Amino acid sequence: MHADLSRSTFRPERHYSAVVAQQGRVQLDADLNEQTAIQLHRERTLVADLIGQHGGPRDATGFRIEYVGGKHDIDTLYIHGGRYYVDGILVDADRPVPGAPVPHEAAEEEQPADAKTYWDYWDQPDGFRDPEKPGDRLPSPTPSPFVVYLHVWERAVNAAEDPALREVALGAALPDTAVRSKAVWQVLPLSLSELELDDSDAAGPSKEVVRAAFARWAQRRAAAASRLAARSTRPEHADEDPCLVRPDARYRGQENQLYRVEVHTGGEAKDATFKWSRENGSVVFPVDELDGTWVQLASLGVDDKLDLDVGDHVEFTDTAYASRLEALPLLRVEELDLPGRRVRLSAEPDPGVGRLPHLHPFLRRWDHHEGPRRKGRTAALKGGAVPVTEGEWLPLEDGVEVYFAQGGSYRTGDHWLIPARTATGSVEWPTDPARRPLLREPAGIARHFAPLALVKGEESAVDLRLAFGPLASSIPAADEAALAAEAQAAREERAAETDPSGGRSQTTAVAEAAAEGDE
Repeated sequence: MHADLSRSTFRPERHYSAVVAQQGRVQLDADLNEQTAIQLHRERTLVADLIGQHGGPRDATGFRIEYVGGKHDIDTLYIHGGRYYVDGILVDADRPVPGAPVPHEAAEEEQPADAKTYWDYWDQPDGFRDPEKPGDRLPSPTPSPFVVYLHVWERAVNAAEDPALREVALGAALPDTAVRSKAVWQVLPLSLSELELDDSDAAGPSKEVVRAAFARWAQRRAAAASRLAARSTRPEHADEDPCLVRPDARYRGQENQLYRVEVHTGGEAKDATFKWSRENGSVVFPVDELDGTWVQLASLGVDDKLDLDVGDHVEFTDTAYASRLEALPLLRVEELDLPGRRVRLSAEPDPGVGRLPHLHPFLRRWDHHEGPRRKGRTAALKGGAVPVTEGEWLPLEDGVEVYFAQGGSYRTGDHWLIPARTATGSVEWPTDPARRPLLREPAGIARHFAPLALVKGEESAVDLRLAFGPLASSIPAADEAALAAEAQAAREERAAETDPSGGRSQTTAVAEAAAEGDE
């Protein structure tokens, strides 16, 4: 999550059930965020345990799929409303009902247009598919059926992407307040060949076969295939400014930081790149206008630490590309016009990004300036990002170093968080008893998948969703015989408690006791 955090402390393996505040103590963002994470973890685990990997309520199951092609210029899918749960995460496909504006007094009464009650493949709220891109178009089901599936993940949304989050009463000069975590859902196609299924059979595979193959594919896609370790070492230039920090400190920064190391271009190590930020990637600047390589910003940073400088690398993106999880070249800041709030970039941004105001374009600052220095030479950047090098320690800054494990496979957006603290002169990272840093999988992005339909042709989609019914049911009425037996048993129990002889005479009871003694 790109947010201005002190650190992220939730660890499910610690089994904490709540965060308990103490009187007179400092309130930290990390404590509040951990409480939210604990609640979400418990809630989603419970839902997944009860429902399974995915499913929807029987009377309101969402994401029913219709394939529409043939007579249309571009094939599409109709995504019908309702709710669905994927790994315990609630996703809602209902389309909001448009509001009714106040009619214009001078105009004739307007008839409201028929509002769609469903999404389609091209206007789904978080999909941002582009008909001009061949890779975004749906495959034709005529030669080979394909599976339609649901991809769910979470990302942070800040005030640059959603201006309604900013409290205008605080003024534009102050920073925004809290960000929001959003469950992003996308309906996407998947060929049978990617599921390793044979599509030569005219009848096609059965539901059970497709679901089983999809479960194996989803498990592979969701599993992390890269690991990283971090440490702090005392750099060679540590003695140049001995008065700034402790002389024995390994981390030489002057402020506490939360470093974010994020995969930029995915793939194997030879192709992958990464970027890093000392502010968890939270330094963003809303864009008002783009003119070639000049960018007009809506506002500048609140201070020098959170502003832009010549030489900074920035990511020019918008809400659509942030949801697509696709790498764009990082651009360099070449010139600043502070009075005019303008920035000149090293190249014109990609034509498909930042041209639509309703997608809220913005610049995100990253803090690397060059590749790691090895053997007296500085490695060149690739597309504005740092090339991944496995099996050796790579310096970031101020003594902070990272290590990528060998044999990794990298996905755009995967990231690791590294808190650096001046009080200890070190970074917070788990180690073994010998104090060797441990390799860890990414802190995110967690990806979740569910199959929706097998499309075989026009108006022919085999439903792959699952549904569950309500747990509550009516209380059955007991029959008269059962009620009478229960009443008789209750009377006998009360009589036994008040009369130990069970209603027998005293003489009979004495005689029985004497007979038992003779025996």
